[in-house]
Amino acid sequence: MRVEELATPALVVDRQILDINLETMARALPGRRCRPHVKAHKTTALAQLQAGVGHLGFTAATPREVVGLAAAGLHHDLLLANETVDASRLRTMADCPARVTVAVDSIETIGAAAGSGIREVLIDVNVGLPRCGCDPADAGRLADAARAQGLEVRGVMGYEGQVYLHTDRADRAAATDAAMAVLATAHRAVGGDVVSAGATGTYDLNSIATEIQAGSYALMDQTFAPMIPAFSPALWIEATVISVARGFAVADCGLKALGMDHGNPTVNDAKVLLVSDEHLTFRPDHTRRVGDHIRVWPAHIDPTVAYHDQMHVVADDEVVDHWAVDLRGW
Repeated sequence: MRVEELATPALVVDRQILDINLETMARALPGRRCRPHVKAHKTTALAQLQAGVGHLGFTAATPREVVGLAAAGLHHDLLLANETVDASRLRTMADCPARVTVAVDSIETIGAAAGSGIREVLIDVNVGLPRCGCDPADAGRLADAARAQGLEVRGVMGYEGQVYLHTDRADRAAATDAAMAVLATAHRAVGGDVVSAGATGTYDLNSIATEIQAGSYALMDQTFAPMIPAFSPALWIEATVISVARGFAVADCGLKALGMDHGNPTVNDAKVLLVSDEHLTFRPDHTRRVGDHIRVWPAHIDPTVAYHDQMHVVADDEVVDHWAVDLRGW
């Protein structure tokens, strides 16, 4: 089967570009220096490829991802880089056949982890992004509280996501340094061997972290690709033109197939005009006919993948495999 024979909208991965991206990261951050974040692809088949280039530890955003990785044999060292107080999910992670570490940032999340059988934690520190993470000045106290409840504190983590506001590399580097100075101070109060931070956008800028939680690099998207040219987009939505009018055309790829939080997707040789539930309206640079296929490049990979139950893997436009997106859900 060729890619243009797929029923659409279809999530498609170029295996050759994917392999190059994985190898590029393995050279830049070998072994434990990279802890790939599976939230970007939610696919154990792809995670197996990441393990194959030496990245054996993984970052997860959800308990489902942790448990699914463990069930797939990817159990070397799994980090839930997110807080949870759900006792049943914590217990399931504690009981799964893997080394599992969870992020904590409060007395409540520490108590929930300890009470559910979790053995290892990282103290999550707010390094400037208004999301999770404790006040840096409180990190040492929380580490002491965790140890008092029998938990091993492996170190700290922090996510400097705010640096993506800076498209200029020098500005992004300066913002990364400022965030990591905060995390380094917290680490001195907490102790432990692990300083976990970063993302694809800071993989070669963050010199403080012992491991980088990079996710986007494997498949890449249109938002981050211009800032991080070492990695190329490897994933698109194959779509079919279903209507043509004077000045525009419509394809069968809408909001239910695309993550839109970073804006409109990109279509080669066309301007995207509107994305609605099931439709993408675009102005092509040349004539399009009903039945034509187009490639829709998402602005944000992570939520796009989560809309689909499988990836169609292609090489030279031949479909060579189908991978279940088997880590969806929570």
